Amino acid sequence: MKIALIQTALSWENPMENRSHLAQKITGFMEEVDLIVLPEMFSSGFTMNPKAVAETMQSETVSWLQHLAKAKNCAITGSLVIEENGNYYNRLVFVLPTGAVQTYDKKHLFSLAGEDKWYTAGKKKLIIEYKGYKFCPLVCYDLRFPVFSRNTENYDVLIYVANWPKPRINAWDILLKARAVENMCYSIGVNRIGTDNNHHEYVGHSQVVDYLGNYLLEPQEADAIFIVELNKANLLEARNKLAFLDDKDNFELL
Repeated sequence: MKIALIQTALSWENPMENRSHLAQKITGFMEEVDLIVLPEMFSSGFTMNPKAVAETMQSETVSWLQHLAKAKNCAITGSLVIEENGNYYNRLVFVLPTGAVQTYDKKHLFSLAGEDKWYTAGKKKLIIEYKGYKFCPLVCYDLRFPVFSRNTENYDVLIYVANWPKPRINAWDILLKARAVENMCYSIGVNRIGTDNNHHEYVGHSQVVDYLGNYLLEPQEADAIFIVELNKANLLEARNKLAFLDDKDNFELL
């Protein structure tokens, strides 16, 4: 399983410019991959003005992702602002090469920035089966809540898309490793770089951690595309040998 992590700066509340910028990057690399991962709110930056950028699932950005997924013959995921039934969602979309779309609405809204005042929280996890792997895609602040991300579904890969700022980047690094180790899974984090219109600075640190806490991709700060290959056979061998997940606590989320 080859995965491309796209770490880049985002234009503030400008979906057209962000689509153009990301399209150049995606169409510009020739290596074949199975999945492309974009940052959180890749079309706008982390805005608390959803009305300015919100789209529907039938609008241009989702259609653009479907076109790219078909053209590159791979899946693409990232989150954007979606309006639905009068509510705004920080919605992750996972677009398959066929154009089919699965969605996850961010569960833990970032109250420090007022995200909970403008957006509606999601209610459940999404598990995606794709090319023999089970993926659990989550969004930014979800990373701080291990109970919600606990591996009760026997997934293989956690994905976190983010706008995680520089002052708290050490927590990002620590928690991505912790989620990988405690869930015996691959942990992928894709963050943006640059400065947004609220003067928050982002230094990326997109990375991939394996099920034992080893880096497959160390935290990166460049504007670049990073390609990493996962190996499910190695994952299963480690799980069978160590069997840590067999001893996990049973619980239900209320």
